[in-house]
Amino acid sequence: MKIIIGLGNPGEKYENTRHNIGFAVVSSFKFQVSSFPDWKINKKFNSEISEGKINGEKIILLKPHTFMNNSGQAVAVATNFYKVKPADILIIHDDIDLPLGKMRVKKDGSSGGHRGIESIITALGTNNFPRLKIGVGPKERPKNFDAANFVLKKFGKGEEKTLNLIIKKATEAVAVILSDGVQEAMNKFN
Repeated sequence: MKIIIGLGNPGEKYENTRHNIGFAVVSSFKFQVSSFPDWKINKKFNSEISEGKINGEKIILLKPHTFMNNSGQAVAVATNFYKVKPADILIIHDDIDLPLGKMRVKKDGSSGGHRGIESIITALGTNNFPRLKIGVGPKERPKNFDAANFVLKKFGKGEEKTLNLIIKKATEAVAVILSDGVQEAMNKFN
């Protein structure tokens, strides 16, 4: 069993913002795999959830509704409930240090200052879980750059093509991670 978790913030206010690209990728993956049912609210996990199977293996798709900085709460409850090891989850999240259109697959590591990842590391007591980091940063950072404000902004009209391409590429990376493992995805996409 694997749990694929897309990070973001719930509610209309945050739809299509940079911080919600994890939600967008996990939703795109669900759409690509027709065996997954519609999203359902799971109050125990404080998340939207969809359960399906790929090649006979149970896969849980999760979008926490805890808000980004408290993502660890939902992730810990779900991993404990399903008795899944941290190595069997995949966290998909935004990365402001990567420009839009870039992504990185990682086996583990520090939070890199991402508060959602910090919350998950604290809640799980380990940083040994794979991630798919999706670049949402600007090509160049202006002086007095406010990262917290920037990630809560919606993507601009001129970014739509790049955004669609990176969501498609990230969706492919999730499929490779599930079928061939994290290392193969790192070799292919990093």
